[in-house]
Amino acid sequence: QVHPVESGGGLVQAGGSLRLSCAASGRTFRGYTMGWFRQAPGKEREFVAAIRWNDDSTYYADSVKGRFTISRDNAKSTVYLQMSSLEPEDTAVYLCASGYGGPMNTPGAYVYWGQGTQVTVSS
Repeated sequence: QVHPVESGGGLVQAGGSLRLSCAASGRTFRGYTMGWFRQAPGKEREFVAAIRWNDDSTYYADSVKGRFTISRDNAKSTVYLQMSSLEPEDTAVYLCASGYGGPMNTPGAYVYWGQGTQVTVSS
């Protein structure tokens, strides 16, 4: 399988924290940019964060900057999203993806997508 698999979603109160994991296959992880997107009902898929392979540079959407942290474990072909100070507006299905080329903050840059994990933040 070439599609990554997300885990770690759940229900959390506003102000709380949650860590998402994304397990990828080695051949779609090494050399690839890994990204997190989210999609709420009735809304377009939204960029959250991304991390590059070559230099581990990270990029964040303004809406999550300072609250979320993306990281990767190359030995495990796994990327993480540590989410803190969660808000109800963060409620969405969070999707992990691997890709190459194109702007890292756009879905079109990614070719392999997971099914997503639900994150619900209660007020």
